[in-house]
Amino acid sequence: MIELPVLPTLQADGGAANDSPILGIDLGTTHSLVAVYDAGGARVLAAADGSELIPSVVSYPRAGAPVVGRVALDRSTLDPARTIHSSKRLIGKGLADLADQRATLSYPLVDAPGRSLAMIDLGERLVSPAEIAGQILAEARRRAAEALKLPLDQVRRAVITVPAYFDDTQRQATREAAKLAGLEVVRMVNEPTAAALAYDLDHRGAECVAVYDLGGGTFDVSLLQRQEGVFRVLATAGDTCLGGDDFDRTIVEHAAQLIGEKYQVDVLADPAARAAMRLAAERTKIELSSAESADFVFHDPAAGIAFRTTIDWRMFQGWIAPLVQRTLDACFQVLKDAEIEADAIDEVVLVGGSTRVPLVKAAVSQFFNRPARDELDPDKVVALGAAVQAGVLGGQVRDLLLLDVTPLSLGIETMGGAVSKLINRNSPIPAQAQEGFTTYVDGQTAVEFHVVQGERELASDCRSLGRFVLRGLPSMPAGLPRIGVRFTLDADGILRVRAREQESGTATEIEIQPKHGLTDAEVEKMLHDAWQNAEADLSARRVADLRERLTTVIHAVEKSYAKAAELQANERERLEDALEDARDSAEVEDPDLLKGILDELEEASYPLAERLMHQVAADAVKDHKISDLIGEEQ
Repeated sequence: MIELPVLPTLQADGGAANDSPILGIDLGTTHSLVAVYDAGGARVLAAADGSELIPSVVSYPRAGAPVVGRVALDRSTLDPARTIHSSKRLIGKGLADLADQRATLSYPLVDAPGRSLAMIDLGERLVSPAEIAGQILAEARRRAAEALKLPLDQVRRAVITVPAYFDDTQRQATREAAKLAGLEVVRMVNEPTAAALAYDLDHRGAECVAVYDLGGGTFDVSLLQRQEGVFRVLATAGDTCLGGDDFDRTIVEHAAQLIGEKYQVDVLADPAARAAMRLAAERTKIELSSAESADFVFHDPAAGIAFRTTIDWRMFQGWIAPLVQRTLDACFQVLKDAEIEADAIDEVVLVGGSTRVPLVKAAVSQFFNRPARDELDPDKVVALGAAVQAGVLGGQVRDLLLLDVTPLSLGIETMGGAVSKLINRNSPIPAQAQEGFTTYVDGQTAVEFHVVQGERELASDCRSLGRFVLRGLPSMPAGLPRIGVRFTLDADGILRVRAREQESGTATEIEIQPKHGLTDAEVEKMLHDAWQNAEADLSARRVADLRERLTTVIHAVEKSYAKAAELQANERERLEDALEDARDSAEVEDPDLLKGILDELEEASYPLAERLMHQVAADAVKDHKISDLIGEEQ
């Protein structure tokens, strides 16, 4: 029997409808997507304007409800301290875990009072990363309802993907976020596993597949084996703080150093400048994925800064090479854990937007000594795989079974601070394990259990998941009580622990509530606040969306306004009046009034649009014979 630590001091104890669709949601660091599985297979759902990616950004205006997605992204430089990006990297983390990242974040972080839980400080209140994720998931849910033409209350179930290397704390926080969004999580799926489902690799004869998933903020690599419709994850490794955001940060730090040398100013001290430089770095990185050089441009008129520098692709590769090497180290580890040589891999699949960086694709192909596949859009493949799993759970897909693994070991702290591991890393899930423990002190009537996750031998070096107490033990000499502890890990990777004393039958059973997570009271308060403010929030979101569309139409009209001289007098007068009303609508908060202004501008601009289309058509046939355009008769 294993001796447990002494409890120092003892105190007196004073559905979703089954016929509703199941969404597949990729909750990403940079972008999120929502997909479904229907008669045509897995497909990503788009907004009315055709956009599929939802920027994983939430902004909190000082007056009004939070805004999500593209509208929030547009506020990044206008209100950087209240516009939250890359929040997925904060989930389940304390402030000490984020020391390397805080320097380039535009918003302030603090630890929650009394807990090691990183929260965003808005001044008047603190916002948790789970609440940010909840806003993004709620936006995905709204998009799905609109695309499927269903009432929102009929869209309540989802398969949500998480990085394979998310620990129990981070998975619990994701579940909390879904609850805030009004979603029931029917399954959590590891992102690399979802990608393999999307590729349908069994039909291609691939038996052993490596999925390399490098997103905006997280990295995973998983080895999967598939035979006769059964996907079995052999091993997984990764880093929940490694991704495209880190590539961007290398550019930001380089540019900040040059700006400091030229202008003698610490540009990163200003939140607005940090936000603007982050966006500029992301644009530069994307351009360097298809060009040999790109310009990094940053202007701050108030500070007298007008900065431009050209970044060569070789320079950029040199900066990110150590980061890419970290991903390859994980690839080596996952091969070692699975006891497989690289030559035994049949397919290598690239997932995540950051795999578009040429150095990444080349390094992965060289490591596995075979071309890496990326024919499916790296941004969409995880969402599509989540939809496939939703199809399995919904009964549309019947020839597929998914057997995933847990990424990290789970155990109990024992006497002396050591860890007794009950479920080892890369164990197939769902899983169950049991072990016997006993007491260390004569007459001990209660035992405290400290549940940890990690690979280190000492509990102090592992992630603490939570503590609970088994009380009411019979008073016996040390070593006599027999306490059975059973760990049950479900298909989502969520842990439940039961402890039972064999002689007396005294038992307790809990679902681990990590110290990094939200309390039940906090979740309930957020749900109550969301319910109380639902109507105001919906109105504010509608105003934000209308204002964005109005800005787009105004810009389009102004860009082509010279052509308005060709309009009839009454058409031109109506357009001028509508344009003036639109320009003066900045203070309008009534969504119906704002919709009327938008509709009038769009209708008034129809004659202008017709003339522009006629001009395009005329230019297309200029200097061509009719036979050139329609071809010879067959």
